[in-house]
Amino acid sequence: MAKIIAGVCSSHVPAIGAALDNGKSGEPYWQRVFSGFEPSKKWMEKAKPDVCIIVYNDHASAFSMDIVPTFALGCAAEFPPADEGWGPRPVPTVKGHPELAAHIAQSVILDEFDLTIVNKMEVDHGLTVPMNLMFGQPKEWPCPVIPLAVNVVLFPPPTAKRCFKLGQAIRKAVESYPEDLNVVIFGTGGMSHQISGPRAGLINSKFDKAFLDGMAKDPKKLTRLKHVEFMREAGAEGIEMVMWLIMRGAMDDDAKEVYRFYTVPASNTAVGHIILENPGKMGGKKKSAAKKPAAKKAPARLAAE
Repeated sequence: MAKIIAGVCSSHVPAIGAALDNGKSGEPYWQRVFSGFEPSKKWMEKAKPDVCIIVYNDHASAFSMDIVPTFALGCAAEFPPADEGWGPRPVPTVKGHPELAAHIAQSVILDEFDLTIVNKMEVDHGLTVPMNLMFGQPKEWPCPVIPLAVNVVLFPPPTAKRCFKLGQAIRKAVESYPEDLNVVIFGTGGMSHQISGPRAGLINSKFDKAFLDGMAKDPKKLTRLKHVEFMREAGAEGIEMVMWLIMRGAMDDDAKEVYRFYTVPASNTAVGHIILENPGKMGGKKKSAAKKPAAKKAPARLAAE
């Protein structure tokens, strides 16, 4: 059966992508940010997930204000890169996993979560920046990705509690998928930041660090946070942190923190990052027992499945 082996949360600051794309990651200002993700890339090389589920928010790249789904699950075979205003980032096309995505959609919808099924979707920095931070800058991404876009742009966004419960439903869906897959789920966005208005540039390190503590030790407490608390304490865009709780809901209750990184500022934004592992689920797949050769060669289509 498929299983979620670990969860990753990371900010998805667009300027981080711009620094990578323009060769500025080695400059002193950005080196401080990128150095914090070096251990994460090494961890990901060892984890070697078969699939990643990446929870992020679209920035008017795939969805305009005409249609804003609360939860939109990408079920396509691939997702071209896009971005707001600057055009597509120079990153590889994101390959999907339509079979697992369709299975998650069916399971979660029958669990009474009304997902929007999306069969054609571009993905922006909300998804690709965390991928760069965890995988570097490969010519091709090393595993398929299932994007889950969450509305945290237009009021009302989903509540922290609802996001956590969606994570639990996703975990149930993954664990009922028959193929032996190791899955890593990402929560992205945040941490505290506000990009406009009188409080533009707001950063609340105390709130951010308490949120990181809660992710590791007491996520149920975080589910009680209301929209107004996120906005008051973490700025207008701090509401993005509800997406982290989808990741946390998909993890075991006793998930263990293995790495944390936090720095300010990065383009007037707090950058936060945490990796959690599900005990006993890391370390590869079970080896299947040797099978006797079939008396008759299977059709090519079946042999490839």
